Amino acid sequence: MPEGSEHDLMHETRDASEAEEETQQEKQPTEKKTKNTKAEKRKSVTEKTVQAKKKKSNEQKECIIPKKETEDATSTKPKKRRKKKKTITDVLSSSEPKPGCPADLQTLATLYFSDKRSVIEQEELKLLDSCFLSSNDLTHTLSSYLKQVCPKWSKIQKQHTQKSSVVLLIVCSSALRAIELLKQMTTFKGEAKAVKLFAKHIKIEEQVKLLQKGVTHIGVGTPGRLSALIDKEGLSLQALRYVVLDWNWRDQKLRRMVDCS
Repeated sequence: MPEGSEHDLMHETRDASEAEEETQQEKQPTEKKTKNTKAEKRKSVTEKTVQAKKKKSNEQKECIIPKKETEDATSTKPKKRRKKKKTITDVLSSSEPKPGCPADLQTLATLYFSDKRSVIEQEELKLLDSCFLSSNDLTHTLSSYLKQVCPKWSKIQKQHTQKSSVVLLIVCSSALRAIELLKQMTTFKGEAKAVKLFAKHIKIEEQVKLLQKGVTHIGVGTPGRLSALIDKEGLSLQALRYVVLDWNWRDQKLRRMVDCS
């Protein structure tokens, strides 16, 4: 090749390399600018979030009311006191025991059968005053009262020979009260046989067998077990002559037998 052409080629290559260096130098500041703008944007975003958080915290502080102020405000309001309802115990504790009378039993019977029987049937259930003996005036013991209302007890006791039946039936509210009454009537019953007719620890089948086994003169029991024995025909009422209601005795809650019914 001629010398002039080689010279021209060298000159062209130098020009091309110089142009590339210039373009690279121009690109570098633009890249630096973009990096700087991104960093500035991040700073502005973080600053905005920090300011927003500060505003929220300040608003929450303003909204929070001290506990003492709220307690003082509620304490100034008068509190309404609820009236306690009187229980049966409260009512009976203020009432004095009174001897029962025929009218008390009649009113109790009409209240119980008012929604169970018709008016005609209720009239048939009413008893005459002659059916009632004198009530205990709260000065007698059980034995002295029974001697008063059953003066011919020894004769009646000997004449009774029917099984599964009793001559004297005492109705009380609980098993413990029945045991207590049996102890109190030892001076009255004499040689008569008395039986416990309540449900506590005694099966009804055992009581039916006991009544069928021999002659029983006196029965002391609770209303529930007595009615169950009558329904199962374990206790007959054919020989029954006296029914005594334990009217005034009260339990730990001051309830009488008629109050629990």
